[in-house]
Amino acid sequence: MQPTPEQSPHHAYPDHWEADVVLRDGGTARIRPITTDDAERLVSFYEQVSDESKYYRFFAPYPRLSAKDVHRFTHHDYVDRVGLAVTVGGEFIATVRYDRIDATGRPASAPADEAEVAFLVQDAHQGRGVASALLEHIAAVARERGIRRFAAEVLPANNKMIKVFRDAGYTQQRSFEDGSVHLTLDLEPTAESLAVQRAREQRAEARSVQRLIAPGSVAVIGTGRNPGGVGRTVLRNLLAAGFTGRTYAVNSALAADQATIDGVPAHRSIGEISEPVDLAVVAVPADRVPEAVTDCGEHGVQGLVVLSAGYAEWGAEGRERQRELVRQARSYGMRIIGPNAFGVINNSDTVRLNASLAPESPAPGRIGLFTQSGAIGIALLSGLYRRGAGLSTFISAGNRADISGNDFLQYWYEDPDTDVALLYLESIGNPRKFTRLARRTAATKPVVVVKGARHSGSTPPGHAVPVSRIPDATVSALMRQAGVIRVDTVTEMVDAGLLLADQPLPAGPRIAILGNSESLGLLTYDACLAEGLRPRPPRDLTTAATPQDFRDALAEALADSNCDAVVVTAIPWVGENGEAESGDGEVLAAALRTAAATGPAKPVAVVHVEIGGLAEALAAATSTAAVPPVARASAPAAPDASAAPARRTAPPTAQAAPPAAPSVPTTPGDGPTQQRSDTDPGDTPAVPVLGRIPAYPAAERAVRALAEAVKYAQWRRQAAVPGKVPEFLDDTIDEVGAAARIDALLGPDPDPRGRSLGHDEACELLGRYGITVRPTLPAPDPDAAVAAAARLGYPVALKTTAPHLRHRADLGGVRLDLANEAALRRAYGELTDLLGKPTELQPVVQSMAPRGVDTVVRATIDPAAGAVLSFGLAGAPSELLGDTAHRLVPATDRDAAELIRFIRAAPVLFGWRGSAPVDSAALEELLLRVSRLVDDHPEVVSVALEPVVVATQGLTVLGASVRLAPSPARTDLGPRRLPNY
Repeated sequence: MQPTPEQSPHHAYPDHWEADVVLRDGGTARIRPITTDDAERLVSFYEQVSDESKYYRFFAPYPRLSAKDVHRFTHHDYVDRVGLAVTVGGEFIATVRYDRIDATGRPASAPADEAEVAFLVQDAHQGRGVASALLEHIAAVARERGIRRFAAEVLPANNKMIKVFRDAGYTQQRSFEDGSVHLTLDLEPTAESLAVQRAREQRAEARSVQRLIAPGSVAVIGTGRNPGGVGRTVLRNLLAAGFTGRTYAVNSALAADQATIDGVPAHRSIGEISEPVDLAVVAVPADRVPEAVTDCGEHGVQGLVVLSAGYAEWGAEGRERQRELVRQARSYGMRIIGPNAFGVINNSDTVRLNASLAPESPAPGRIGLFTQSGAIGIALLSGLYRRGAGLSTFISAGNRADISGNDFLQYWYEDPDTDVALLYLESIGNPRKFTRLARRTAATKPVVVVKGARHSGSTPPGHAVPVSRIPDATVSALMRQAGVIRVDTVTEMVDAGLLLADQPLPAGPRIAILGNSESLGLLTYDACLAEGLRPRPPRDLTTAATPQDFRDALAEALADSNCDAVVVTAIPWVGENGEAESGDGEVLAAALRTAAATGPAKPVAVVHVEIGGLAEALAAATSTAAVPPVARASAPAAPDASAAPARRTAPPTAQAAPPAAPSVPTTPGDGPTQQRSDTDPGDTPAVPVLGRIPAYPAAERAVRALAEAVKYAQWRRQAAVPGKVPEFLDDTIDEVGAAARIDALLGPDPDPRGRSLGHDEACELLGRYGITVRPTLPAPDPDAAVAAAARLGYPVALKTTAPHLRHRADLGGVRLDLANEAALRRAYGELTDLLGKPTELQPVVQSMAPRGVDTVVRATIDPAAGAVLSFGLAGAPSELLGDTAHRLVPATDRDAAELIRFIRAAPVLFGWRGSAPVDSAALEELLLRVSRLVDDHPEVVSVALEPVVVATQGLTVLGASVRLAPSPARTDLGPRRLPNY
């Protein structure tokens, strides 16, 4: 909405302040600046506010707004006077306004940095978190306009508004003056305000997902009158799954006398349905979707699953149609899964929702699955079904124009029915947020990701997201940093998911291998070594081994304190008549499951070759069964394979693993979820649940899944004690001076493309963060080189700085250890004779650094991933072999330590072949200083220190380059907002 010329001739309408937000109850609303065109909306809004709320706003009875009031509240200059409105369906539901004031409280202009703020929320929308969202946005606007503090006068009885200010997390002061509470808020974000904002974001977005996958009623728009078709298929699947809520069929072409379809009440529109509809599944042609969305929005539908195709996957016209679909749905407070979606499934006993095109609903289980591809979704559902795995929820989001994987990470984080999150992603709309959410979720449950479109260099059809410039290996490293289990294929995702969902986490990498095939055991042993595990010699039970032999061997391995996990290998065993017997898979499965259930909590995986029924039997969990104490004291009998399945409450954790974080309450006042026994205290104690054991047709697949579990468990243990940025750095860093210098270097009208700093400029800026670059002096001729060496002191190095020869000692562009004038002049002559004229080579002289290992430290700003800190050995290891480690900025002390140890060539730094170890502490400190510089000043878009020579004591930075550019937007630190694709 653009203002009229009367609105503000000097300040353009700030359309970047417009934002869609998710409110506390999961509905959406739009926040935007108020304009002169909003007079009627403002009056209508005010008429719907109660007298009590008006009194709280104006401190006196104020039944209606005067013409002067309306003019004042709709005319702003967007600098000293700003008003924002929250709209739903195009109508105001709340407003906020600030007016800049001076020290006496009178209207003022810049440089005054305080403003008076006031809110008004319609009574019908109070309690939805509207004022809290508005405060975040008006505070961000104020900071942008140079305002540092808000002042507010609140009546003591207005407890709701006082709570909004109190709970915001900003530094504040409070006093009681003249019958009102005077509040002053410092608008500089704090750790507490950011934590409050993110907690509210999590609750709101999780609730918005819950509204979509746990509705009380569903209407299928586009249900065909004849069998077949997308809408009729979804309706059939809803009924087959036993959806616990109300179901309706909607078709605008229904005959007047047709009241049902497949026994479900049928209507020609949502408006004809007399009861509330929570979720609408839209299965009509794309050109009819807007009409359906309007019908839903005007009759209170809470969310949409749009199966219709013909959107961004069809090109520019479809992309605009998709944007308009999102705008239209959000204007009514609805969120969307899709368009071009495959549907959603929720296997909760209280919901049983299958609003998808999946022909068979998966069994209930503990795995949550999100995919951006319908075809991949079908394949994953089929694969999980064949292997006996169950799902808690399934979402195929199609073009994911609104609801994305980030939203489901918010939901799964506190979902008690989900123990493992699996995601197939073709694009990541907000990588910084994804990393943040994945790290938090991974601290309590595994997150396994397959990233499609890794090397295509383009965005998948239908997806409009920032394009990352960093290589896929870097993306993988950053996911690992966040605790994400990154795998390459959907098969590997299923393999890892099955193990993580049904087995405890391993306490370490020590693997026991046992089975009745020596060859299969050796293959498993080799696979463990290849994956970095520590396998014990395989135990061969021989081909004559019986299920009882397997059971005894597994129980012995699990009881061994030197074993962290067990891989069982099995081939058809030989019977008494000498013939192979492959039909007793259920008996072997029962034996293995009994041993696993009665032994210490350690993960078990089975590799099998052509044993009929084994995988299926291992995948079936049996319920807890009470047995007499005498029977329990001895070796328990093999359980009945046909016993009823039982659901596990959570993936068990190995003994040495840290305790999981406490469950997050789903509603205020709820405590952590407690595990309850299936028996009363007076009952006979029960045998542990005989859970599922994952089975694999190849040793490499089982070991790869186990290796991922080992690495994840290690990450969990480390994440329990997070790293930190050492405080001692603050005493040696001139953040204010660096900011002033950056502003001066960029100038008042900076080039959006940025600029590279000169050598002296870069050294000065780095010096403000305690990073000293060894001085270099230009040497345009031999005499200048000699003079420079005399000034610096021998021995010296002579180097070219031409871009094509920089750091290329292999081409002869660097001459080292020149001990005197004669050697320097000789080297200068050889250099120019070999490589070209001095004007082309741009030679410099630099004093020699102590001997050490040449390394390179870099930090770059990626438009998608954000700031990334990188480390490697200089030259071929990093440039040719790609042996580089990466971490997100800001880096902690633990990140810095891991960076220098993560590269494959790390032994060179720590005494390889008898060499002296380098000063790793100095190197880690340098990494932290670079990280701090980039984090403090987003205008620093690139830093490269090369080479950094790390000696046994200290280090020397021999070369540095820095690039500045106008500060990019930090969407991860601003107020909550939904992305606009």
